[in-house]
Amino acid sequence: MIDLRNILKEEKVILGSKRAIKYLKLGKVKMVIIANNCPENIKKDLEHYTKLTGIKLENFDGTAKQLGIVCGKPFSIATLAVLSEENERL
Repeated sequence: MIDLRNILKEEKVILGSKRAIKYLKLGKVKMVIIANNCPENIKKDLEHYTKLTGIKLENFDGTAKQLGIVCGKPFSIATLAVLSEENERL
């Protein structure tokens, strides 16, 4: 199980599936976190690209709305990507 609060404090994160997939394709991500109600087409895309790149895919045990609350945002977040250290200055 991941400690999402520490990740949000200590790491550079990207919110949203479109941006997460973009950075995943570029190899600038070290982990992807998805909500349990993430749309199936996005989930399949993320699973495909994480398998190709060998990047870790974690499931958040909650809805997109709950993930948004944990991130301190007033909106739902289905996908969250953690940038690798060498790319944090983007």
